[in-house]
Amino acid sequence: MKTTHSKHLPLNLLLGTIVVALALLWSSIAPYDRATWWMEVAPVLLVYPVLWMSRRSFVWTDLLYILIMMHALVLIVGGAYTYARVPFGFWLQDLLGDSRNPYDKIGHFMQGFVPALAAREWLWRRAWVRSLRVASVLAVCVAMTLSTVYELLEWLAAVLLGQGADEFLGTQGYAWDTQSDMGFALLGALMGMVLLSALHNRQMNQHKF
Repeated sequence: MKTTHSKHLPLNLLLGTIVVALALLWSSIAPYDRATWWMEVAPVLLVYPVLWMSRRSFVWTDLLYILIMMHALVLIVGGAYTYARVPFGFWLQDLLGDSRNPYDKIGHFMQGFVPALAAREWLWRRAWVRSLRVASVLAVCVAMTLSTVYELLEWLAAVLLGQGADEFLGTQGYAWDTQSDMGFALLGALMGMVLLSALHNRQMNQHKF
């Protein structure tokens, strides 16, 4: 299957870029920790240029453009406040009776949820696999690989920056933070496959191959 090149600008890419650009501007004015802000928003600054440069050769489904925007907003808010200080996380902490701000778990859930669906779409529409079931299984594997790489980068940041990496790590004294981060990424990837596969299939079928 080969995707047809599109001469039209995907509307959801344009709208998502505007929303993300405004959020980046807001978050950059006075983040809690400037170094942490850079590290948290770095994926956004990498992904959106790639989406724009590849927009003619590969147009993602509307679902993916929306999910990528939502994931970007989660990262940007975490960068502005640091994950341990996001106000919505404190509200969740009170609601759940948790001992720590759980906003970082939302970030790791999205780290599995969105990349898994993106990998599924890429694998299927590029004809790297011929079965959507196989694409779904491999997509979860891709998401978990990404989660593992991210945790290794956090470890490297801790080694290089020492105490200066605390805001980026956001462990909040939780000894099993790394394992729970990967667990939430796995949960996100599986939930994406279970909840959105049908919608995703319909939107992928609307694209010409």
